[in-house]
Amino acid sequence: MNFELKTGDTVVVIAGKDKGKIGKITASDRENGRVVVEGVNIVHKHRKPRSQKDKGGIKKAEASIDVSNVQMICPTCHKATRIAQSFDDKGNKHRVCKKCGAVLDSDKKVKTAKKDTKSEKVTKVASAEKTAKTTKKTKVDEAPKASATHAAKKTAAPKATAATTNNAAAKKRQAQSAKSAGR
Repeated sequence: MNFELKTGDTVVVIAGKDKGKIGKITASDRENGRVVVEGVNIVHKHRKPRSQKDKGGIKKAEASIDVSNVQMICPTCHKATRIAQSFDDKGNKHRVCKKCGAVLDSDKKVKTAKKDTKSEKVTKVASAEKTAKTTKKTKVDEAPKASATHAAKKTAAPKATAATTNNAAAKKRQAQSAKSAGR
């Protein structure tokens, strides 16, 4: 499992009963893929007193949640982001924000520049427009056929159900009249 979160990272919960809550990771379990986030997934533990000095009661504690249910918050752009990996000039590996390109490792002060994707975006937009035009043409051609067949099925179905309910009602009446005639 690719476990890129560390203790002390600020994360947002993206799924579950505490969705939308923000907190810091206090503990992590790499083997099971779980993290403990402060203020999230609070459970109540009922403790029985074991001696006269010992106090029992209901204790609140933070339980772990799956690492897939949290997403890191970038300290630079303050958005929930995925984590990329990059190498600096010396060959050291760093965690990098996918949205702004900032280094997420707090002890590393290396800034990586966001790659120039302007030309890539222009080509993606042009190809998206072409596909949108072709899909509009096919949808316009297919739409009347689909709606006509759907309307035909819709009108035919209620007639059949009305006929079956009338037949059932007629059978009930015949059975009741036969019972009353037999008395």
